[in-house]
Amino acid sequence: MSSIFRWAGAAIAAALCVSGAQAQDYPWKPERPVTIIVPWAAGGSTDQMARIVASELEAELKQKFVVVNQPGASGSIGTKNALESTKDGYTWAAGAAADVGTYKVLGMLDSGLQDWHLFLAVANVSAISANPGAPYKDFGGLLTALKSGGTPVAVSTAGLSSAGHNMMESIKATAGISYRHVTYDGGNPAVIAAVSGEVPIVSQLLVEMTEMIRGKRLKPLVVYSEQPITLEGYGEIPPITKWIPNLVAPVNYFGIWAPKGTPDPVIKTMQMAWEKKIANSEVLKRYAAQRSALFTPIHGQKAHDEAFKMVRQTAWLYFDGGKAKVSPDTLGIQRLK
Repeated sequence: MSSIFRWAGAAIAAALCVSGAQAQDYPWKPERPVTIIVPWAAGGSTDQMARIVASELEAELKQKFVVVNQPGASGSIGTKNALESTKDGYTWAAGAAADVGTYKVLGMLDSGLQDWHLFLAVANVSAISANPGAPYKDFGGLLTALKSGGTPVAVSTAGLSSAGHNMMESIKATAGISYRHVTYDGGNPAVIAAVSGEVPIVSQLLVEMTEMIRGKRLKPLVVYSEQPITLEGYGEIPPITKWIPNLVAPVNYFGIWAPKGTPDPVIKTMQMAWEKKIANSEVLKRYAAQRSALFTPIHGQKAHDEAFKMVRQTAWLYFDGGKAKVSPDTLGIQRLK
């Protein structure tokens, strides 16, 4: 064996010893695979984020992190399964924090942000895109059609409480539009519906549309933001405030979470891993940059406080739109001013 191969072998062995020692510094050492339930279809924004996070945590904690898709009922089924699982740290849920914070308002799940340990990874921007054959040159043209009072424009989303639906309801509340809501079991199917021409418009997260926009199979009209967003490989997409100046657009955080009652060593370990591995993840940083998302590796009270802003807006959109089963103020959710 040449000296260079002997050196390489020794270096690899040393690296493995170091990484093993680092893993042993954590108060919790998972003894079997950890499950992350994605309550949406494969390929969507939550699924994308969760698989990257799972891979990074697996490398850090030296145990398998398995992503399982359990779509249905706007994400509440998979989230409920995680909530009702044995609280031992081996079952987590993933998704948008705004969903978890508003399921109780919708009467879907008796749970709120306060019932979970939140670990946020990225913040995604919602967008509205059109099939290239649709007759809308920009969002102004679509907005005129949405206000016309004629045949409602069909808009696909991942369903009630999804980011795309929330965006449409926010526009409806602020600009007085009407539309025909066409729901799917995830962001990816909703996007494909617009690409195929099954519907002319899709309202979902920009991360779920990126490749279709770059491939000119979707035409982006607007982003749910107060500033324009530059999409790598495409260019600038105008903000919603260009047409609706008084619309408020809070940040939409995505991550993973474990129910309260999970043992302290598990949560402490995840906090340590989040600060060491996730906060320095080049893979997540690259994903965010390529998809025009924000890299936001936060946890604990800060994560709760930041996510609650979107919860407040979304909960009252549901209430004002007649979709709420429970008044937000009875749950301690105040209007966002």
